[in-house]
Amino acid sequence: MTPFLRATITIAAKDLRSEFRTKEAFNASLSFSVVILVLFSFAFDPTSEQMQSISGGLLWLVFSFASALSLNRSFARELQNDCLDALVCAPVPVAAIFLGKALANYLLLICVEITALAVFALFYDTHFSQQLGPILLVIALGTWGMTVIGTTFSALTVNLRMREVMLPTLVYPLLVPALMAAMTLTTDLMNGMPLGGDNLLWLRVLTGFDFIYTLLAMVFIDIVVVG
Repeated sequence: MTPFLRATITIAAKDLRSEFRTKEAFNASLSFSVVILVLFSFAFDPTSEQMQSISGGLLWLVFSFASALSLNRSFARELQNDCLDALVCAPVPVAAIFLGKALANYLLLICVEITALAVFALFYDTHFSQQLGPILLVIALGTWGMTVIGTTFSALTVNLRMREVMLPTLVYPLLVPALMAAMTLTTDLMNGMPLGGDNLLWLRVLTGFDFIYTLLAMVFIDIVVVG
């Protein structure tokens, strides 16, 4: 195992242990997701055609807002006792610190989203069991895009007093292409349309978005964190 990969796994494990001791971000994100899905189940008729047409949009709306609650604390938890300065001074690349935090955030969000997907299937009249594999693929790709951008801007806004407000303001405009692709793909898959044709174009958009922003984050994270 290379030193870079070892440092990445160490940072990810540290963040996951820290989060699951307190469960602050996890509980907040999960509670928000469940409450919003339950409220929307009363606002819309789950059996209506309207609900079928907005199913993907509703699901990703919940995912994107829940991610802001979780990603905001990615670097903020390191402010106590000057832990962030200690991390930056550690003999490991800043890119490894970023990637470790991104992986921890990604796993946390995936856990929240899988639970939210189960709640969605329970309260809404959706039959996507035959398309579960492609839906999970879209969730995995879309969540990685949100995680990379959210973790990057969490580092950028860590020293701001109003970082809870600034993070969503900066992140959501950049997420528009990924969210559009994820919403379109999820809606089509939940309505029984398999991947193919126009859907593959949106899948390429989502994959390209993840690749480009991951590369940019790895290149510029040193400037973002250290300055």
